[in-house]
Amino acid sequence: MLGNWSLGDPDASDGIGTGYFKEKSIEMSWKFLTSPDWLNLDKNKIAVSVFAGDNDAPFDQETYDIWKNKIGIKKTKIAKLPKKNNWWEPVGLTGPCGPCTEIFYWTGDANKIPNSFNDDNFLWVEIWNNVFMQYNKIIENKYELLKQQNVDTGMGLERILAVVNEMADNYQTDLFKKIINKIEQLSNKKYGVNNEITKAMRIVADHIKAATFIIGDDRAITPSNTNQGYIVRRLIRRAIRYGKQLDIDQTSWTKEIAKIVVYDYTDVYQELQKNINRVIEQLEQEEIKFKKTLEQGLSQFDKLLKLKIKNEKLKIIKGKDAFNLFQTYGFPLELTIELAKENKIAVDEIGYNKELIKHQELSRTASAGMFRGGVSGRFRRNN
Repeated sequence: MLGNWSLGDPDASDGIGTGYFKEKSIEMSWKFLTSPDWLNLDKNKIAVSVFAGDNDAPFDQETYDIWKNKIGIKKTKIAKLPKKNNWWEPVGLTGPCGPCTEIFYWTGDANKIPNSFNDDNFLWVEIWNNVFMQYNKIIENKYELLKQQNVDTGMGLERILAVVNEMADNYQTDLFKKIINKIEQLSNKKYGVNNEITKAMRIVADHIKAATFIIGDDRAITPSNTNQGYIVRRLIRRAIRYGKQLDIDQTSWTKEIAKIVVYDYTDVYQELQKNINRVIEQLEQEEIKFKKTLEQGLSQFDKLLKLKIKNEKLKIIKGKDAFNLFQTYGFPLELTIELAKENKIAVDEIGYNKELIKHQELSRTASAGMFRGGVSGRFRRNN
């Protein structure tokens, strides 16, 4: 992700900061995208969105006017979208937040650019997001204006590389091409043949790439069942699951993809080459641990689907059944949810969490009982 920050707007009423706010941020974004000295993208293929306003904060008229009157975007190419699309919430329950304006680029036929824009066509690809930290969230649905107005922008490197090269697909760019080629070789399948294969290859490529960077960093986070390590484990195991869907049956195949990632990025991230043995070792260990779990879990999920869903015509997997898949076969809840979604059914996550809490309480009680029994038993024997 590419981006830049502006901390404080000198034109604000109190003159705090040395940065800039909406107008300059938008002008710089436009110049970088369309100037012949920079990316030189086709202006006619660009559309934008702004915050439509709601009960918490008003319509972002200022941003709308900048795009329409200063930049010259047609009003039909400026979509007014709600908070779920054009608002940046704080990381926690409270904190800085505000409206954002997103920039989209048309990746379809140049002769079929729509006359209007409403973020409802997948050929419009979001390439940049300018977040205007204008408010402070103090409680739920309660916002106040900040004294210091900040800007946080983010532009997708892979997306911008794709549109500059007139590609509609990030995974066809140089940043993914060799990785996709390796997955094609391992699976004996062709990328782009159908949506199912394409989706699976993208997930494998993206997840193993991310895991390689995380494990290969000098401050390595390795797979585990807690905190950041659990995120790494989920990345790898989801990739393995989709590798199975692609019929990849080689032993320790994830490391082969990791080697491509290291090769592609080693000039910029030398630590990847330095730590490649650790990356390979961790990936191999995860494959060994998860393959048996995956086989058993998928088999049990299929049985559950046939017995409990089709026979009883249920549209949801009970929390207890989802928990049994986890407890007995080590099948993660997120994988059960994903498989259920593919079969157009839901999972009772609340029921699952209740079963998990019940199991944890029983385990604590049993452990406490064993501890007391052990201590009292030794006391009696020693006296």
